[in-house]
Amino acid sequence: MRTPDSATATHCPYCALQCGMNLRPEPGGASVVVEERADFPVNRGALCGKGRTAPAVLSSRVRLTGPLVRTHATGRLEPATWEEALDAVAEGLARTGRAHGPDAVGVFGGGGLTNEKAYALGKFARVALRTSQIDYNGRFCMSSAAAAHQRAFGLDRGLPFPLEDIPRTGCVVLVGSNPAETMPPALRYLTELKANGGTLIVVDPRRTRTAEQADLHLAPRPGTDLALALGLLHLVVAEGRTDEEFIAGRTTGWAQARAAAMAHWPELVERITGVPVPRLREAVALFCAPSSAMVLTARGPEQQSKGTDTVGAWINLCLATGRAGRPLSGYGCLTGQGNGQGGREHGQKADQLPGYRKLADPAARAHVAGVWGVDPDSLPAPGRSAYELLDALGTEVKALLLMGSNPVVSAPRAAHVEDRIRSLDFLAVADVVLSETAALADVVLPVAQWAEETGTTTNLEGRVLLRRRALTPPPGVRTDLEVLHGLAGRLGIEKGFPTDPEEVFEELRRASAGGPADYSGISYARIEAEQGVFWPCPDGSHAGTPRLFLDRFATDDGRARFAPVSHRDAAEVPDAEYPVLLTTGRVVSQYQSGAQTRRVDELNAAAPGPFVEIHPRLAARIGAVEGAPLAVVSRRGRAVAPARITDSIRADTVFMPFHWPGEGRANTLTNPALDPVSRMPEFKVCAVRVEPA
Repeated sequence: MRTPDSATATHCPYCALQCGMNLRPEPGGASVVVEERADFPVNRGALCGKGRTAPAVLSSRVRLTGPLVRTHATGRLEPATWEEALDAVAEGLARTGRAHGPDAVGVFGGGGLTNEKAYALGKFARVALRTSQIDYNGRFCMSSAAAAHQRAFGLDRGLPFPLEDIPRTGCVVLVGSNPAETMPPALRYLTELKANGGTLIVVDPRRTRTAEQADLHLAPRPGTDLALALGLLHLVVAEGRTDEEFIAGRTTGWAQARAAAMAHWPELVERITGVPVPRLREAVALFCAPSSAMVLTARGPEQQSKGTDTVGAWINLCLATGRAGRPLSGYGCLTGQGNGQGGREHGQKADQLPGYRKLADPAARAHVAGVWGVDPDSLPAPGRSAYELLDALGTEVKALLLMGSNPVVSAPRAAHVEDRIRSLDFLAVADVVLSETAALADVVLPVAQWAEETGTTTNLEGRVLLRRRALTPPPGVRTDLEVLHGLAGRLGIEKGFPTDPEEVFEELRRASAGGPADYSGISYARIEAEQGVFWPCPDGSHAGTPRLFLDRFATDDGRARFAPVSHRDAAEVPDAEYPVLLTTGRVVSQYQSGAQTRRVDELNAAAPGPFVEIHPRLAARIGAVEGAPLAVVSRRGRAVAPARITDSIRADTVFMPFHWPGEGRANTLTNPALDPVSRMPEFKVCAVRVEPA
């Protein structure tokens, strides 16, 4: 919507808070200025540095402004017309499909795509390309939490309650999350919690800026969050703090989960995690004392080869104490990417159709095929998960269309993934900037940014929001929807891929109707009028659902399911050759692979490059010097970055941020070992050695 003074009310392009902001055109209308938007309830005007500087990436100085095609004559990417570029992409994809079959063509999407683009990309893969090989980088974000949510509650929505409930609960356990750096405007919810008399427990191997706010900081060894949760549940049972009425009336599977937890006695958990028994007891006392409490997890416990079970153990703690399905209580996941929630609901994930329907479900296939006007039997089966798809490039998947992702920097075992991408017969990338992955492409398609197109996103609360176009894209730039429309036409699909986002959203509403993530009662007009609408919302008279599970859970019998889980080691544990643990994460002034934020001068001045955070004792043992190059070596490769010596990290652990390419690329080191359920790689823990470079 337009505000009275002609500014456009919209949302930030970065994290899953999707903070509200106003964009005011600069004189001449070539760019915009960000202004606070105090009326939006999530951030109430607050913005981090990334949000404030987001328009900097609109500049033609840093972005792509025309298509590029790699020529045979020079082997370099050269300017081309849109007709030439789209012809080349369509021919490259079709040629591969004809020669090797449809599953030799892959599609890789992103958690930053709007709902309309994610929906259209999934439809394009399955209708225009007939391929099963589609997944997206959101698999690397919160897939373990999604799998655990589904298993326990029958439905996955990051937060089953709005953010406004957090300051009103009695205790929050924040596991593996550092919102002070990853989503700074959300930190106010934790400071308000404490101001209201609530308590904050932070679980993190580092004493982060968020952990410094905590009433209690638990610093477990990376990869042991599952044992920690089981140890806390053991104490809950031993101290008689379970809610037997809730367990009996609203759950199933308690006997098995209880038995598994009782095998993790406090002294054993202390040996596994390094967290002293008195601190375990203190955490249980703080969590159980008030009448309401929440557990919120992020990538720390989720990006592990046992991430689904780890999240399940934290959900068990909520269920056993009656802190789920009740006001101001429950388990929630803090989604990372801007549309990490909506991006996995509408079809760009390997096993899903729009509305969070399962691709393997005949009824779901029939419903969506009816909306698309195709035979249900023509829809492919579920395909490979994200890392498995990347690992298959060049061998089984020979051509790839990639939108809104930069796996050369963001994928685990990144050097191997880069090799796989280089081995493709054909690669097309649609992006805003020439990312490290786009630089390897045969065709690069320059696409519009958030301020130049309209579309919806779904934030971490399940609130569907509307970003409004504030600027016209520069000449030479098209929207992703226009790209898919152009490609579909060249592949013989004349209808079904409109370029108008509202028309796409209207089709998405029909496709999601009756599904778990039902958007059928949501419209652009409602979103604007109501500051977003919470799904599920099955019809226009429905108010939306800010709070899930208060009456029943989304399982067949309405009961939540305990998970009978037990601790197991990470895929890699330290040994004589690799005696130290590496964990990775973000810094406040960069975002994800850094493809956009590394092009903003103000953000680069605050966070100019990678570093290795190391404890003074470990630094003294290996001879590391503050600021001097430090090599971190794993079984997959070597990264070098300046040492940052601090006592805010465990002495057996080093930390690297993952935003940079080159010799400081943290994901050169990370382990692609996959969770058996979610197929999440184990980004958060691997064995390394550390030495002066």
